[in-house]
Amino acid sequence: QMAKKRGPNEGTISKRADGRWMARLNLGVVDGKRKRKYFYGDTRKEVAEQLAAALRDLQYGLPVAVERQTVGQFLSHWLETSVKPSRSYNTHKSYAKLARLYLVPHLGHLQLQKLAPQHVQTMMNAMGAAGLSPRTIAYARAVLRRALNQAIKWELVTKNAAALTDPPAARQREVHPFTPEQARAFLDAVSGHRQKALYTVALAIGLRQGEALGLRWEDLDLDTGQLHVRKQIQRIDSKLQLVDVKTAKSRRTIPLPAIAIIALRAHRTRQLEERLLAGQRWQDRGLVFPTMVGTPQDGNNTRVLFQRLVKRAGLPPQRFHDLRHACASLLLFQGVPARVVMEILGHSNIGITMNTYSHVMPQAQRDAANLMDAILSATS
Repeated sequence: QMAKKRGPNEGTISKRADGRWMARLNLGVVDGKRKRKYFYGDTRKEVAEQLAAALRDLQYGLPVAVERQTVGQFLSHWLETSVKPSRSYNTHKSYAKLARLYLVPHLGHLQLQKLAPQHVQTMMNAMGAAGLSPRTIAYARAVLRRALNQAIKWELVTKNAAALTDPPAARQREVHPFTPEQARAFLDAVSGHRQKALYTVALAIGLRQGEALGLRWEDLDLDTGQLHVRKQIQRIDSKLQLVDVKTAKSRRTIPLPAIAIIALRAHRTRQLEERLLAGQRWQDRGLVFPTMVGTPQDGNNTRVLFQRLVKRAGLPPQRFHDLRHACASLLLFQGVPARVVMEILGHSNIGITMNTYSHVMPQAQRDAANLMDAILSATS
């Protein structure tokens, strides 16, 4: 029987000598070699449907698996077509670095469809033997798991080999943020400093450093006492840029306590004076916490100055990010529900809040027990 063929660039369908049907799709030249994808079935309709699905994937720019597509080839395509358009610049850069340093050297040569949990476990063992931290190993596994989840959606594999392994046991960094007394002492120590409002806001509502440095005056309503988190400062290609916050949960509206409103009003007056002194050197970006000429603050300089001021105040060493931890801990100590704290901090889920601040929970639980005891004892 004469083979039934499709037009150019549409693939071909033919009946084999053994009676089965075969479709062939030309995928062009990959790494200097012509690649084709074959589909087999008992009926012409069966292979036609498989061919149509593959052509549809090609039309939308999705990868069509060839028998020898490697993990490295897939990761490259995933990073370019899935991660880059949908995630932040720094996230794409971080994923690409992990793929280049760890995933591709260990797994890149393997066929994607033959990747097994044993391969992933061997990679993690080798990374550990090389002295890499459990956190780095867990991050590499998480990126691979995310990539393979996409491969499942694209119907390139049927199982997620990374998800079928256990992450390394990572020791969580102990958090020792300011106590209420230390927080007050620090704010007293920086009284009159041009950065005091920055530290007050970071302590009061737990902003990330990039979010705080990316605040614009248009994001504040000091009359109603509300702050809108919309932007953040990030370093992209060696330049400080104002970009959108990375997730929907990060984009949030937070009520400001009175102490923060007072500090921001005083800061606005001070900034107007700095602007007059700067004259033509002032670059108006509308930022709440810029440099003395209006440009974005460099996060590294902000961290170094903060640590210097903490040391000068005679307080235990802290990172700028620990102001965020202090905010959460102080709120939880005061009995604020964890879900409310989650929303203030912009965590993507309550599990992050509970795990990060688990050290606060025993005291909160003890306070709840004492409160229940007081309630029930009063009725007896």
